[in-house]
Amino acid sequence: MPNDADGSGTGFQPVQDGGAGGSSADTLPAPTAAEDDVGRLPPHDLAVAPPGRRRSAWLANLRWLTGVVVAVLLIRTFVGEATIIPTSSMERTILVGDHVFLHKLLYGPRVPFTGWRLPAWKHIKCQDIIAFRYPRDPVMIYVKRAIGLGGDRIEIRRSQVYVNGQRLIEPYVVHTNTNPFPRENFGPLTVPAGHVFVMGDNRDNSSDSRYWGPVPLDNVIGEPLLVYWSYEAPSEAWLREKPMDRLRFYSEVARHFFSKTRWRRTGLLL
Repeated sequence: MPNDADGSGTGFQPVQDGGAGGSSADTLPAPTAAEDDVGRLPPHDLAVAPPGRRRSAWLANLRWLTGVVVAVLLIRTFVGEATIIPTSSMERTILVGDHVFLHKLLYGPRVPFTGWRLPAWKHIKCQDIIAFRYPRDPVMIYVKRAIGLGGDRIEIRRSQVYVNGQRLIEPYVVHTNTNPFPRENFGPLTVPAGHVFVMGDNRDNSSDSRYWGPVPLDNVIGEPLLVYWSYEAPSEAWLREKPMDRLRFYSEVARHFFSKTRWRRTGLLL
């Protein structure tokens, strides 16, 4: 049989067995891409996004985040805002621990960093519940009931309110004091123009216009629309200011969320 070692014949190429007689690396062909390690991509398939594409994705995410932040700020400034009621001055109507949504668009919200306000959709009427900035500390937001507007004559006789000489019917009022107290009788007082006289529904336990005077209409920011969550806890718990005290309170809320949430008040319109 002809010798094919010089490549001139048509016989079979000898195959080495990896033994002492020779090395398979000398004769076996290199593995193809399909024969590479299972589950491992060849190096040329491990593509990395070019810098320009990564920059475009980053800018797209930044634009999306900026849009969300701007939308939230616009809604909070001009449409509505969430707040907590930490005191009992409006009980039974609004309870301590009620989390309410304030409708701000109704009374013409102020444009930030200017003295301008949007046109008001609604004018305050006697017995409306309103939210306003406390005249002595505008950082604080109070919620009270409007009793009289500019030009109205307010008088209280034995805890009964009279507006322009007419007795005001107030089925929402709560009296907790059995003994006379300093503001059981008040006035008469004429509300200045551009102001509103406010009082709490928990009439014997409310810091209001009887003590610090009428509220400028410019301080009014909206009215409570609904209760979106209500949690039963005392006033002092909601008024804690020290970080560790607040952290302990929030941990208590997490533990008792289901048992102390007033579920029947969720979604309550005010």
